[in-house]
Amino acid sequence: MSRIISYSTADKSHVIGFLGAADHFTEEQQRLAGIMRQNARTAQAEMDRQELGWGLTVPEALEHLLDGHASSTAPASGNAYAAAMQIVIDCNASDAMDWAVYSKPATFFDALDRELLRVGVSADLLPGAFIMGGLPAGFPFRLPLPSHAMENFGSWPLEKSLPAAEAYRAVLDRVDEDFTYEIGQLIEKLDEEHENWVESQDIDWYTQDTIFFSITG
Repeated sequence: MSRIISYSTADKSHVIGFLGAADHFTEEQQRLAGIMRQNARTAQAEMDRQELGWGLTVPEALEHLLDGHASSTAPASGNAYAAAMQIVIDCNASDAMDWAVYSKPATFFDALDRELLRVGVSADLLPGAFIMGGLPAGFPFRLPLPSHAMENFGSWPLEKSLPAAEAYRAVLDRVDEDFTYEIGQLIEKLDEEHENWVESQDIDWYTQDTIFFSITG
């Protein structure tokens, strides 16, 4: 089954600010939480229509996150928590954009990371480490892995988008040709996010600092 990788940008602190904050939401958080709850009900309705179940509903998972935990022991609770976490991110982020589609993204990014290491890219800039590396540091608790046992999230600081793009650009003529297209796409998208981030620095209300990746399908 193909897996779709998409991405959006957000202020990491805004996303984290909802986790465990249910008892002391600000007025704006309360408004957004209402949207999240409606989106969770919509997602669950689609689950019910397909007669799918995870042992934990998406609305229940969302309330757990807002209360500050992900403690369900249901066998597939990780799926529900991932769906709920995506709702929290989406309500704080820019519109999501498609990144790529892979039948086996973990296999592909493992091979890509090894190729980039071979030509001299430092380990802290490898794309697999951030596209599939989980939620960023600072989240108050870990989510259980979904039933497919692969991380659904990734993240990367916007301030590091240009250093990553430059590192890939510097080795593009030395990587195996099987990877040149994907690396070119990485460079293009990271350059674009860097440009958007730089252009937005003079906007008072703009505080987005993180690219959030989502792996679904």
